[in-house]
Amino acid sequence: MAPRANWKGYLKLSLVSCAVSLYPASSSSSRVSFNTINRKTGNKVKRQYVDSETGETVEPEDQAKGYPVSKDTYMLVDESELEAIHIESTHTIDIVKFVPRAEVDPRYLEAPYYIAPNERVAEEAFSVIRDAMRDKDVVGLGRVVIARRERVMMLEPLSKGILATVLRYAYEVRGEQPYFEEIPDLQLPAELKEMAQVIIERKAGHFHPEEFNDRYEDAVVALIRTKQAGLPTTPAEEPSRPSNVVSILDALRKSIAAEGGPAPKPAKINAAAAATPAAKPKAASKAKGGASKPAAKAPAEPAKARKAK
Repeated sequence: MAPRANWKGYLKLSLVSCAVSLYPASSSSSRVSFNTINRKTGNKVKRQYVDSETGETVEPEDQAKGYPVSKDTYMLVDESELEAIHIESTHTIDIVKFVPRAEVDPRYLEAPYYIAPNERVAEEAFSVIRDAMRDKDVVGLGRVVIARRERVMMLEPLSKGILATVLRYAYEVRGEQPYFEEIPDLQLPAELKEMAQVIIERKAGHFHPEEFNDRYEDAVVALIRTKQAGLPTTPAEEPSRPSNVVSILDALRKSIAAEGGPAPKPAKINAAAAATPAAKPKAASKAKGGASKPAAKAPAEPAKARKAK
């Protein structure tokens, strides 16, 4: 049985539309969670909103949203006023554009959802939209309102349904230039790169997500079970921290040997070739905070008005 949908509406392509349901494709419910406890009494504590000036508790019925217009001055916005805002994407995923999947920068991907028809009469139109995207090898970009915010979704065929991934807006993605601009361009010896490629080849495989587990989460679960059993807890040994590599060439040779198989024979290279000359760092740009263009589209800086929730 499929989980309960957290959004129901219509998928629309021009004049073709069909009733669909939106299901979250990921979940964090299996993670260990803790309550905040009063250490002295052992009782669970609860959060309260307190007036910043009077210090008095503010009851839920007296709480309202406020947009800051100046220092310590807020414009009240009622829930009813927000609920009165209706745009087409409130109940419709409107596909506005089709693009090659490779053009969507992975930095824009945020949260995955599944889209499926929720009525038998909608199955034919749903299948037409899904198969047309698959045949043309493109993904759709559509708009939809989730939690009172209009989001852009990337739609792509997945098995018999559609995978919808919420995308971040351009102003939410930071450009890489401020972080990478001071990294120098190095002329690396061919032997270093070849030995690194040997390690990559020996570690090569295929992506199987079940091979990876959250080791910290496992340790937390083990700690809880130990305490439940009334057994003493022992702190884990501090993991060794990697040190700065003095000789990259020696470290690569030892790494290859550690991965199994014979280590390659040391190449006859002179000290000059073994060195790693560093080019002069590029001059930092005057506007260091500026963002460069990502692969898909250049992120923009958020406008002040977007601070309003």
